[in-house]
Amino acid sequence: MVYSMTGFGASTKKTDRLTVAVEMKSVNHRFCEISIRLPRQWLVFEDKIKKAISSYVRRGKVEVFVTIAGDGLVKRRIHIDWELLSQYRAGCEEAARRFALDGGVTAADLFRLDGVVEVMEEESGNEEVEPLLLAAVDEAAKALAAMRRREGEALAADLRERFREIEASVVAIEQRAPLVAEQYRERLERRLREWAPAPIDEARLLAEVALFAEKADIHEELKRIRSHLAQMADALEMDEPVGRKLDFLVQELNREVNTIGAKANDSFIAAQAVEIKSALEKMREQVQNIE
Repeated sequence: MVYSMTGFGASTKKTDRLTVAVEMKSVNHRFCEISIRLPRQWLVFEDKIKKAISSYVRRGKVEVFVTIAGDGLVKRRIHIDWELLSQYRAGCEEAARRFALDGGVTAADLFRLDGVVEVMEEESGNEEVEPLLLAAVDEAAKALAAMRRREGEALAADLRERFREIEASVVAIEQRAPLVAEQYRERLERRLREWAPAPIDEARLLAEVALFAEKADIHEELKRIRSHLAQMADALEMDEPVGRKLDFLVQELNREVNTIGAKANDSFIAAQAVEIKSALEKMREQVQNIE
């Protein structure tokens, strides 16, 4: 099964007090690289998030964006500085005594004094956030993998079409190749008759033709092209990352076609080699996006 390295997935999970949103996107990369952006207080979950995504993604660069919000994240309580409050009260009583002031001081009066009461905020524990976060990550990763799979199926279909194009050119070259030596013999014999009216040395002519045929022989190159195409077709059926293997085979195919173009010494075969190279260029762009 072929997977693309390009995809997107998202998920949102909610409770009465919390909302966790996860988005992730992936692009081409030589290895599996996962980068996560989430609030600093939740970095403790980074390794678990990476592990969850790694079960769905084996190659590609994945960027993950996490948002956590809600009333359940912070607990509020008040802190009373009793020592300071005692000093305020003692000061109030001393002022009343010294200056003969009337009226008592209430608790509300004291609590309004600077520094007596402070509202403290504490982050809630991880026990409520963790299951919600990991559930959102898993759902987003599944969506990402599903999109990568759909993209991969489209890439595989396109590659199989390129295989057929190359196969057609290979067949055409195989049909043409046996005629090349014979046509070379005819051209050489015709030129020799034009240049030297004397009888032609048949043995020398056959030796020249045999040497040309040996240099122009592309049987092995065509055989390797078929082998590489068969390996690529098999790779498309494997349940593992095959992008690197396919990329290598495309390079090998290109090398064989270049050799055919250099050796064939025939305009028809050269034209077919160009057609194959065009298909290989399209394949190269596609396999670089395969996991």
